[in-house]
Amino acid sequence: MNNGKTGVISDDVKKCVDQVIKYVGKEIKLGMTLALGKPVLIANEFYRRAKEDPSIDLKIITALPLEHPKGHTEIEKRFLKPIADRLFDGVPEFEFMLDLRAGKLPANVNIYEFFGKAGANLNEPHYQRHHFSSNYTHCCRDAMDYGCNVFAQLLSVKKLNGKLKYSMGCNTDICVEALHDIKELRRQGYRGAVIAEANENLPYMYGDALVDASEYDIILQGQKFNYKLFGAPKDPVAPADHMIGINVSTLIKDGGTIQVGIGALGDAIVAGLVMRNEHNEVYRDVIEKAGLTTRYAELINKWGDTGRFKKGLYGSSEMFVDAFMQMYKSGILKRKVFDSIPLMKLINKGELSADKIPVNILDKLVAMKAVHAKLEKEDFDFLTEYGILKPGLKFVKGTIKDGKSSYPGDLTKKANSTKIRKILGKELKNGKVILGAFFFGPQAFYNALNEMSEEERQLFGMSGVEKVNQLYGGEELRALQRKDGRFVNTGMVASLLGAIASDQLQDGRVVSGIGGQYNFVSMAQALPDGRIIMMVKSTKGSGKTLKSNIVFSYGHCSIPRHLRDIIVTEYGIADVRGKPDEEVIAAMLNIADSRFQDELLEQAKKAKKIQPDYKIPEEYRHNTPDKIFKLLKPYQDDGYFKPFPFGTDLNDDDIALGGSLKVLKATAAGSPLKLVKGLLVELFRPLPESAQRHIERMKLSNPASVKERIMRKMVVFALRNNNRL
Repeated sequence: MNNGKTGVISDDVKKCVDQVIKYVGKEIKLGMTLALGKPVLIANEFYRRAKEDPSIDLKIITALPLEHPKGHTEIEKRFLKPIADRLFDGVPEFEFMLDLRAGKLPANVNIYEFFGKAGANLNEPHYQRHHFSSNYTHCCRDAMDYGCNVFAQLLSVKKLNGKLKYSMGCNTDICVEALHDIKELRRQGYRGAVIAEANENLPYMYGDALVDASEYDIILQGQKFNYKLFGAPKDPVAPADHMIGINVSTLIKDGGTIQVGIGALGDAIVAGLVMRNEHNEVYRDVIEKAGLTTRYAELINKWGDTGRFKKGLYGSSEMFVDAFMQMYKSGILKRKVFDSIPLMKLINKGELSADKIPVNILDKLVAMKAVHAKLEKEDFDFLTEYGILKPGLKFVKGTIKDGKSSYPGDLTKKANSTKIRKILGKELKNGKVILGAFFFGPQAFYNALNEMSEEERQLFGMSGVEKVNQLYGGEELRALQRKDGRFVNTGMVASLLGAIASDQLQDGRVVSGIGGQYNFVSMAQALPDGRIIMMVKSTKGSGKTLKSNIVFSYGHCSIPRHLRDIIVTEYGIADVRGKPDEEVIAAMLNIADSRFQDELLEQAKKAKKIQPDYKIPEEYRHNTPDKIFKLLKPYQDDGYFKPFPFGTDLNDDDIALGGSLKVLKATAAGSPLKLVKGLLVELFRPLPESAQRHIERMKLSNPASVKERIMRKMVVFALRNNNRL
């Protein structure tokens, strides 16, 4: 492509796509990474060409295309439009997703996703037929096997020392591997194109994110590509979510490693950790009243912690989300790791720390054979790279030069070793507090990254998912870095035998995709001090639709029971690794909602998986939402356990009305008679003054039809039913 020339800078997206089509032909398999890393204008231009020219066969292989919230029902659409107008003004949309939602996707275009927004596509036939099931670490391989011949991504660009420099920014995840694979295939005659958009608003990240322009055939750059980035508003954290977060927080060891995901449960975990770190007396009071310190004392003492974070945590997570930024601000995410096996061994043994270099460090490194007793250039480079030797030194023929002073590099002589102590550094350099594969979050998260100094931002490393999500290829170093790893993930359903369903319903419909979950499980099982913690809400639905998420068996499995580990609900913790089935079932019953415990126990007895006379201990027989409400209410009155512990882009009216409409939807599904009765009562009531601003927001002040009059009453009932009037 481009007659072998790479790194071409252009501002013409149409010309770029022309060149790609001319090079690869009209059968286009366009690969793009997930979430924020997609080049929207490139994707839209390829789609526009396919719409205009039916002879083009366009297959889009990607994950999680970001969509402006629009809603399904008329009430949802009216509620969401002001929010979308306010928060997403200037954020371009994917034209192919707009047409997919409208049922207008042309026959010559197909979309293949390996991961999607949870639950958003359960009833979308195109998505269900074209789901691309692949582990996150394998999706690049699988896309290439499927014939991906165009790879496109978003880049960050910055002028450093007078030259334009590029970074993959938010998505190193599959992009590092994709560039490598395509380059190798091109050497074999493969006709594949690699293109990108450079957006100056995208935070410029370091580590493996740094990339040279020559890696791309064409980079599109200019003001029109500096569009506003998609920022996801935070989900509210419900009391049950907060309780799950508190339960998980007791399992995180100071000085260890953490992985958490995006969403309410991720925020709940971090809120619990922040409470533990900043308000430890209150935190200890909560966990004591919740019974955690008595029920799980042995588990917490061995695998967890409840004190403040003196050593801090290191983050190893495919998703670098705002939750990690909150831990960083709170002084929790502060354990630095280094890409050196000998340094990590010394740090883990307590013989070295990131902020203090012992005077005998060189003796230790020589003893470990990390450096030669007679220093060589590579040893000097290693020692200066990590700050063991102070900056500004030079190495000439076995001697270290510090201005006019010289220090012989022959450490076999004690006098030389002692003399060199004068030029040791004060602290280690090039440490990282997190290694992430992609980042995504609210606008405030991007702003926080952009506002950091270059030096501070380098604490946040980015790399390919093949490095972040597994140990292979660097087992010894990664195991040292990820000590006391706690890999926290979410499941939808858990069986009494410890199997987890996370990505698919038992009827075959895909809810999201497996993502990196298998990798976390595998890594936690491989690390001698690692644990996988699966969070499962005990129930779903309400009223007549209320169901237990703890079941005897389920028709789909994401994590088989032979890989069971720690399972957490809002009612407690089940440590089910290395336990016989009967003990696993007993532990799972203890964390199930009490409204379903008898039925579950009976199923276990019928299957002869637990002794016939077994009884659930009385202390676990009161697992109800009311119990959690009563536990948390006094603390909520004091300002803890907020719905948005780290703030929100939503205003007070958004929260009040949105929460009320959510309750209304649940009422309609679980207690339809209550909804009907409530609406009948509202028909004979005047509109309350306190509801007027919400009515105006929904454009229902002057209803033009019977339908709009009913909708107006539904809004009022929703607010009243949720105690917002």
